[in-house]
Amino acid sequence: MEDYHISRGKHFYTIGLSYKKADAEIRGHFSLTEQAKENLLQQAGREGIDGILLTSTCNRTEIYGFAEHPFQLIKLLCEHTHGTVEEFEKVAYVYKNKQAIAHMFRVGTGLDSQILGDFEIISQLKVAFVRSKKLGLVNAFLERLVNAVIQASKRIKNETEISSGATSVSFASVQYILKNIENVSDKNILLFGTGKIGRNTCENLVKHTRNNHITLINRTKDKAEKVAGKFDLTVKDYADLQAEIRNSDILIVATGAQNPTVSKELIYSKKDLLILDLSIPKNVSEDVEELPNVQLIHLDHLSQMTDETLERRKQFIPQAKEIIAEVENDFNQWLETRKFAPTIKALKKKLRSMKDDELDFQRKKMSDFNDEHAEIVSNRIIQKIMKHFANHLKGDTETTDESLELIHKVFQLEEVSK
Repeated sequence: MEDYHISRGKHFYTIGLSYKKADAEIRGHFSLTEQAKENLLQQAGREGIDGILLTSTCNRTEIYGFAEHPFQLIKLLCEHTHGTVEEFEKVAYVYKNKQAIAHMFRVGTGLDSQILGDFEIISQLKVAFVRSKKLGLVNAFLERLVNAVIQASKRIKNETEISSGATSVSFASVQYILKNIENVSDKNILLFGTGKIGRNTCENLVKHTRNNHITLINRTKDKAEKVAGKFDLTVKDYADLQAEIRNSDILIVATGAQNPTVSKELIYSKKDLLILDLSIPKNVSEDVEELPNVQLIHLDHLSQMTDETLERRKQFIPQAKEIIAEVENDFNQWLETRKFAPTIKALKKKLRSMKDDELDFQRKKMSDFNDEHAEIVSNRIIQKIMKHFANHLKGDTETTDESLELIHKVFQLEEVSK
């Protein structure tokens, strides 16, 4: 099975990079905007790739897809990001067939997340699936695989406590503030960016800091107003950013832009300023650290924070792995039957053809030939023969390839498309 061509002439690959070997700057080079994702997928379709998914988050960028060689997918990624092939090769991973399948299970169930048990990635996989399906780039294999990963993720959430307790990048940022800033309830906090991470951070700030000096700014003001309305917070115009930074003790940046949105030139604060950058690529220029009163913390540092919650989660890893193994095994068994399905289909067609030829011959030879009885008996014989072949192939996975080859040879089967 290890060398099984899942799609004729092609293999299933995962290519990508993550927080494990690629720092925030490198991950930023390979991050994909929504438009870049669309463009990449459309190009993949033009190049004849019939099954592909892609995810790009703050922690990883990955492509799952079918190709004759993984470089086809690597080339697509580099053409639609700022990354280079040379840079990719230094920090990347490439998984093939069974390993690629296992990797998607690890990622989709939160075991490979920067913060253990963070299930945000499964919703991103669902979005990736919908995006690819709209463009006709999802085949039966990918649909079955994604559904299996979703099933494993749900079971782990329901049957273990690996995601118990509040732990996420947004929560970690607030924890950092609480541990490192005295009298935090009296500090002026500015949150720049009210996307998903920004909204979650805002909720954690309100819940844990008991601070009513929180100001929100977003390029699109009405989005900030929707978030502020839930918590009765202040909203300022994007044009007021520089003035609001000057008044702030803590600046949290969660803008999700492709280039820095906060630079040294924006900061004229005379007092101490803590900046938390929760964005990939980095949205705060590193030159702000040249200012004597500024401390810059990036999400990679926040993600490394370990607390009692994370330590407690680790004890549920074995249980989660058992669930993954069970669901993954079911998927691989389905895949094994899919491997010999074309041969079974071709064999059935061949036997029916032989039956029809023989019945025609006997019909001409016998004056009292009973068509109805002959059809019933011969079809039942074909059904029994097919069942024996199918059971043999299902039960003897070690020699499946040899058995398939022999069946093709003995019955001189025509190729049947998968």
